[in-house]
Amino acid sequence: MEQPVNGRRWAIVVLAFTAIMLNYVDRQVIALLKPMLQDEYGWSDRDYSHMASAFQFCAAVSFLGTGWFIDRIGLRRGFAIGVAAWSLAGMAHAFVSTVSGFIGVRALLGAAESIGTPAQVKTAATYFPPEQRSLMLGIGNMASNFGAVAAPLAIPPLALWLGWRAAFLITGGLGLVWVVVWLVVTPRTTRTPDGAVVDAPADAVPWGRMLRDRRQWAIVAAKALSDQCWWFLLFFMPDLFHRMFGLSQGQLGLPIAFIYFLAALGSLSGGLLPTWLLRRGVPMNRARKGSMLLYAILILPVPAVLLTDDAWVAAGLLGLGLFAHQGFSTNVFGMTADIFPARMIGTAIGIGAFAGNLSGMAMIEAAGFSLDNGYGYGPLLMVCGGSYLVALLLVHLLVPRLTLAEPGSFRTVPTGH
Repeated sequence: MEQPVNGRRWAIVVLAFTAIMLNYVDRQVIALLKPMLQDEYGWSDRDYSHMASAFQFCAAVSFLGTGWFIDRIGLRRGFAIGVAAWSLAGMAHAFVSTVSGFIGVRALLGAAESIGTPAQVKTAATYFPPEQRSLMLGIGNMASNFGAVAAPLAIPPLALWLGWRAAFLITGGLGLVWVVVWLVVTPRTTRTPDGAVVDAPADAVPWGRMLRDRRQWAIVAAKALSDQCWWFLLFFMPDLFHRMFGLSQGQLGLPIAFIYFLAALGSLSGGLLPTWLLRRGVPMNRARKGSMLLYAILILPVPAVLLTDDAWVAAGLLGLGLFAHQGFSTNVFGMTADIFPARMIGTAIGIGAFAGNLSGMAMIEAAGFSLDNGYGYGPLLMVCGGSYLVALLLVHLLVPRLTLAEPGSFRTVPTGH
């Protein structure tokens, strides 16, 4: 069996990074084109919320299967199938023009893109030892932010130059190119130096036992209470700047790119901070939860966006908020990779992401209701400010002491790290 050499291992990491970046470019295109499409087709804010909710709902339901799917058939084939499916779904946006048509293709895109999160975490768990996973997850989690930075810089000019349909076709086509490169680069079966197979079809993970496990519910709580804020801002931030500060389609790119640049730094810090603490002898439980507490505090000022009339001050506050979100999220992924064995990580993350997408859908629908009824963005920003402290409290109550999982079982092994 083939064992990946160091260079190939890093090539796989780069490809996984690129896939998640494309994942976030594809999903953000419609948010960036909302003012243009709303003018052309006369959408209401509720129409747009329904499109976003269709994405969220289908992604949420699919997470219940995609985590299991990638554990079951292996990372190489599972990731390729997922990226091909979401690329085709993204390209399909160019061929619809009605509200129902956009709802349908958003639903397909959400279902297909759900493969991204479990594949990202499984890549880190498959190719890196526990002491390096936090850093790898931090780097991997930056990919979503690179996609979110690239999209506002590239999509509006591209749409103004070639039309909005070209924006969907080009971004989707890049994903199909990625699939070919991934299948060429990745080995069919991978073994560690001690002979253990790390990417091959696995036995079914017992769902009933997972759902009786307090660790699984800690992941569910953390994802539900943090992801609702991420999805709300991802889909509504361009509209927030357009509505609150009068920024046009061509002016949206720079402040939004700046916000996601700060979010990318948050992802990197979320990997570096616990790694630094662990290397200095801080117990894993304290390193993880202490890092999450810092990020939960940093997001508290987000509602102050309502108090400024300067778009760049708002960008700084929202950038700090997404910096904190990504640092928190990286530690949730790291916590999952720590407390569950590798063969179960896809399923554990899939169940957590299901909860996160459902809460995101609820937040998106609440945003549409709030905007259509004149309440504005205030209630949503207040929720974002406090959610992370509540999430950390629930994690601590459900799992008072985080410990490393014993490979291949549900048991944990006592460790100070």
